[in-house]
Amino acid sequence: MSEHHTGPVEVGAEMNYAEHEKTYSAFLAMTKFGTMLVCVLMLAMVAGFFTSAGLLGGLVVFLVLSAAGFVLLR
Repeated sequence: MSEHHTGPVEVGAEMNYAEHEKTYSAFLAMTKFGTMLVCVLMLAMVAGFFTSAGLLGGLVVFLVLSAAGFVLLR
């Protein structure tokens, strides 16, 4: 703190805004689809464990809802 700078203080490298936008878009897509998959997994587990659907019924629920989710979230 006691240093006295006589020249301009560097604030970092120049921002690459195009790359920043691509990274942010990828983050949003991963968040959106990841949330959808976790919700679908929970619904499939409910169908598989708490109903008479069993393992195969839960798997069918997971596959159908995952396909519907991917189509609807595009």
